[in-house]
Amino acid sequence: MDEVNRQKIDAEISKLIAETAKINSENRYYPLIVGSTATLAIVAIVKLFF
Repeated sequence: MDEVNRQKIDAEISKLIAETAKINSENRYYPLIVGSTATLAIVAIVKLFF
């Protein structure tokens, strides 16, 4: 039973590491997206008034 539990824990740890890597890679692009959206909004507002 000890070996089976150890393998389950190792599998869970591997799964958590993979999920963390995925979340970290997705979070890398959020500042870029927010910045470009803000820039486009400012340009649209300026173009509206000029």
